[in-house]
Amino acid sequence: MSDVAAPEDEVLLLDLLNSTPVADGGQLDLLTTGGEAWARAHGGVGSAEEVSHLRQVRDGLQAVVRGTEPADALTPLLAGVRLRPEVTPNGLAWSLDVEETRRPAARALLAWGRVQEEMPGRLRACANDECRLFLLDRSRPNTARWCSMKTCGNRLKARRHYQRTRPTD
Repeated sequence: MSDVAAPEDEVLLLDLLNSTPVADGGQLDLLTTGGEAWARAHGGVGSAEEVSHLRQVRDGLQAVVRGTEPADALTPLLAGVRLRPEVTPNGLAWSLDVEETRRPAARALLAWGRVQEEMPGRLRACANDECRLFLLDRSRPNTARWCSMKTCGNRLKARRHYQRTRPTD
């Protein structure tokens, strides 16, 4: 059975991208504090080496998605990652052939590639400059701007409304 870019890997990709949230005015790094548990919760073994690979891939993906680095900046992160074909009763399937400690990071990279191919332009950073989160826009018109309408969207709309309606001195 194929384990390459499974749909659940999109969850891994977004969770990895969103592992540097802003809370109480400061940026957190969920892979620095509790990274081993984070990795295990996402199908990994939870080793320090695995967390290091996840952190490298996360930082690279965040830069590419934000547009501060070109996509080919991710090339070094794919060293040693191979896809192995297997013939199954349902046809051809591809399996990820990589060191176990690099598997979750490689799965996230493959999921990014699939999202870029199947849903170009739909993976993006939240439009709130104070937010560090990302979103995968699944809306038909591809117009989602915020990671969450309840938080970022509402805050920005309220701020703009206040600026438009506040009395000027």
